[in-house]
Amino acid sequence: MLIGLSIAVGTIGWSGNMMTLPVAMFFPLLWAKSPSRVVAATVSAGYFLSASRGLPQGIANFYAADLWPGLLLWVMASLSFTVVHAVLWTGQPGRVRAVRYVVAMVLMALPPFGIIGWAHPLTAAGILFPGWGWFGLGAAGILLVVMTGRRWQIAVAVLLVLYAWSAKDWTQPKLPDRWKGVDLALGQDLGRDGSLSYHRNLIAAVRTKAGEALFVVLPESALGYWTPTVVRLWQDGLRGSGVTVIAGVAVIDAAGYDNVMVAVSAGVARILYRQRMPVPFSMWQPWRAWMGEGGGARAHFFANPMVEVAGMRIAPLICYEQLILWPILQSMLHAPDIIVATGNGWWTSGTSIIAIQHASASAWSQLFGVPIVTAFNHNPKE
Repeated sequence: MLIGLSIAVGTIGWSGNMMTLPVAMFFPLLWAKSPSRVVAATVSAGYFLSASRGLPQGIANFYAADLWPGLLLWVMASLSFTVVHAVLWTGQPGRVRAVRYVVAMVLMALPPFGIIGWAHPLTAAGILFPGWGWFGLGAAGILLVVMTGRRWQIAVAVLLVLYAWSAKDWTQPKLPDRWKGVDLALGQDLGRDGSLSYHRNLIAAVRTKAGEALFVVLPESALGYWTPTVVRLWQDGLRGSGVTVIAGVAVIDAAGYDNVMVAVSAGVARILYRQRMPVPFSMWQPWRAWMGEGGGARAHFFANPMVEVAGMRIAPLICYEQLILWPILQSMLHAPDIIVATGNGWWTSGTSIIAIQHASASAWSQLFGVPIVTAFNHNPKE
């Protein structure tokens, strides 16, 4: 029963609907009620595997392969979550169990375990405590810890009351003034087509969709490779518009590449942000450097958590960073004015990964009361 419930909690909580995120907060209750370490491990694996169920299909799409590589990576990714919760499980109720769950929460929120710390129940804090900021995060943490104790019924009752209250007064995350996010449906051609016509069409689309916006956000990888030719082309194309475009590009050198956001206008073009945590395995491949090989995206751990554009403080999140805790929490320490969340999700066709990214980023926006602008690239067939 506990294993079945953990699978249901992972599936419903991480369905891609922001309002179902609080269901994930029942996980520590199921973990605490496990009668043995083996059951606790299986409950943890069931929750994580169901929450990340889109990964096998996504990996198959990305590599144009069958499901087996994705299934293997899916199981491997679950090991850190499962092992942490299995090792820290205890049948001893009270303070010992509470402290151990706090340790598990912290370990899965921060590197190295937090590198694959998807489906963290604390993400639901923004739904239950909108606008509470760090106090809301602490309150959600306390609620999760109480779930592991003898008074878990109180925690469940409080969770249900808070959910009913937040659902009644729920409002969509705010969009910043004079900002506009532009979603695209170019599939895997996004950023890979370096032709003049591709960039001219994209510039025309930006100018058409900008309206009264002064800042237009494009998805991850939208401009392809950051070269002097691309810079000149975009600066010439934006002349007379007064628009600043924030978009994703790749900056390549002999050792590998950086996945970045740039800001480009008629007068200025600069690298704005270097991704702190690229997607492990498919992008971030640290073993290449250990083996003396080049290639792969660099991870700029804890670098540039806040960047500035026109005097506004921006918390940037590229794709994978929206699924884990430490990048957004590090950015929130700097009191940003805006969250800018981008992604290139052509490979997520047939999954809810983009919806989960949206839900997660929007929940953090609600928790800290910070406006958010998003831009994603989708598969044109969806």
